[in-house]
Amino acid sequence: MTDYSSVIPAKAGIQVDEASAMALDSCFRGGDDLIFEELAPPATRVRGYWQSVLYRLQHDSVTLVFAAIVLLIVLAALFAPLIAPFDPYKESIVGRLKPFGWRGHLLGTDELGRDVLSRLLYGGRVSLSMGVVPVLCATLIVFTPPMCRVAETATTQVRALDFIEAARASGASTAAIIRYHVLGNVLGPVFIYASSLVSVSILLASGLSFLGLGVRPPTPDWGLMLSTLRQSIYVVPLVCAIPGLAIFITSICCNLVSDGLRAAMDVRM
Repeated sequence: MTDYSSVIPAKAGIQVDEASAMALDSCFRGGDDLIFEELAPPATRVRGYWQSVLYRLQHDSVTLVFAAIVLLIVLAALFAPLIAPFDPYKESIVGRLKPFGWRGHLLGTDELGRDVLSRLLYGGRVSLSMGVVPVLCATLIVFTPPMCRVAETATTQVRALDFIEAARASGASTAAIIRYHVLGNVLGPVFIYASSLVSVSILLASGLSFLGLGVRPPTPDWGLMLSTLRQSIYVVPLVCAIPGLAIFITSICCNLVSDGLRAAMDVRM
């Protein structure tokens, strides 16, 4: 049995008899580990970098809302053959430039009597592909110098942070530091820069189609639809504004999602 009377200061005025000492000894020795478990502070689980990014995104309601809108636009374009109520190429001389809801045409008809909603869904395929595919190709080949500059700037900022010095002090090798600490933090700015180019590419592709330098008619495209409907803006102004509204909503949502990703991936925040 341990003598606990030596542990308690004499000036405290507390007398420890043999029964109390045996009770304390049974608590400390005899499996009453629950006392220590109750007194011990709860263990804190440290999140990794990407887990922290996901945690921030889950609590960023604004980014989640705009990301859901972008996802709905992409899904609507992918499943356009199943969603489109009419054939996007079918023309009707009688049904030219009709308003919303005319004979089942929810968004009206264009200058050739084609359903605007169906052409909008099919046009999203072209506009989104022209916004994503060039960015993917340019990220790997055409935009290599800007990407290298972004990666260099991010690396310079990360290498001066405290956790890099702590990793070096703990004896981590250079390869381990690059793999586990630097690379994850550098990929974030590069990914954000690439994602921000998607909206710019969509606007450029729509602008070229608007000028007649993009896809050829009768292929549905948002920029081409905006160009052909502008001549009828005084007849059905709301119908003519729909392709431009689709371009605006898609580009602004992509920009806001990119800003949300930047805020979630910023290691200094």
